[in-house]
Amino acid sequence: SHSPKEQHQHSTPHHITVRVPKMKFSLSAVLAAAAISPVFGEVYLKEQFNDEAWTSRWTESSKWKPKAEMGTWKHTAGKWYGDAADKGIQTGEDARFYGLSAKMDKPFVSADKPLVIQYSVKHEQNLDCGGAYLKLLPGGDSFDAASFGGDSPYGVMFGPDMCGTSNKKTHVIFHSNAKDENLLIKKEVPCEDDDVTHLYTLILNPDNTFEVKVDNASVRAGKLEDEFDFLPPKQIKDPDASKPADWVDQKMMPDPEDTKPAGYDDIPAEIADPDATKPEDWDDEDDGDWEPPMVDNPEYKGPWVQKKIENPDYKGPWVHPMIDNPDFKYDDEMYKVCKDGCSHVGFELWQVTTGTIFDDIIVTDSVEEAEEFAKETYFKKKDGEKDMHDKHLEEERKKAAAEMPDDYDYMGDMDGFDGMGDEF
Repeated sequence: SHSPKEQHQHSTPHHITVRVPKMKFSLSAVLAAAAISPVFGEVYLKEQFNDEAWTSRWTESSKWKPKAEMGTWKHTAGKWYGDAADKGIQTGEDARFYGLSAKMDKPFVSADKPLVIQYSVKHEQNLDCGGAYLKLLPGGDSFDAASFGGDSPYGVMFGPDMCGTSNKKTHVIFHSNAKDENLLIKKEVPCEDDDVTHLYTLILNPDNTFEVKVDNASVRAGKLEDEFDFLPPKQIKDPDASKPADWVDQKMMPDPEDTKPAGYDDIPAEIADPDATKPEDWDDEDDGDWEPPMVDNPEYKGPWVQKKIENPDYKGPWVHPMIDNPDFKYDDEMYKVCKDGCSHVGFELWQVTTGTIFDDIIVTDSVEEAEEFAKETYFKKKDGEKDMHDKHLEEERKKAAAEMPDDYDYMGDMDGFDGMGDEF
């Protein structure tokens, strides 16, 4: 795919003009306009990284961390792709921070339309630990791009993050204006962990619902009040209630009829070994008085413990009664994560093993607009990329096989191995 700028540079062999009073339209322009995809909504940012001028639109976070801790970005289509000319930006140095932000064409202000954020991610390096999420940022003309980093305020944080085999999730974090804090989704959303491109889409609706899609397939959808802690609890513990003083919550009690036997505590834990005898060569003058060794006393039963019986007065665990929360109030504006306007998008990441490629970012107020953009980009490229990826893996396999010695016995010294190890 090519950027709109590149498309406009294509020439047409026959240039015919149609004249109307005070206006001129070229036939090529008319035909080009007719071929443009239908407009479904407002597009606040659309970035395909297909020109070298992308660096003029994006600013690196030069003041966030020391320069030695910051990684560099590569402009590349990667090792496998659907179109060599269709490039993205790739993290380029291991164990580095990455900060990058861009101003949108106009600020998005949460109102009566959805917020849709969509972009593609490809972990060519089989990412072991690192983030690949995107943030939607407020700030307007006062936004400090050079200082943008992990502590910068944001309206939305969305996208995959992985570290190890157990921590693999898609972040969905919204800013709550009422609480003035960022709220994580309560139940984690999974993410893709292979090394081909995947498309991540977040939809936040003005009816306080949301949806997360991966490769345009829904992986989570619901109400903000159910999946996030936007609202106070509907019920609280009754502050005027307390457990009655005579409440019995001990299920078992000591048996009053069980008493310690007389002389129980006089039984020693150890006794002199009755079978031991004084050695014949023992000399009392040289060796001292002989004493038999001590052994465990078979009569000793340990400290006495009184038997337990069921408590006839047991009432069960006391449950604090609940009442309606007088401070509960439904918030119609939970979805307004960009109440005062979000003006920028940005990546602030840490990656151990780098090689993640980001591409085809769109921020819009139309689900249809994002879907159309996905058709023109991700879905147009993915099959070709997958084919090239599979061929790459096959070539690597053949190369490894060719480098293996002819007399190599991959079964090694496994003669007689029964597959059970030392378990049986």
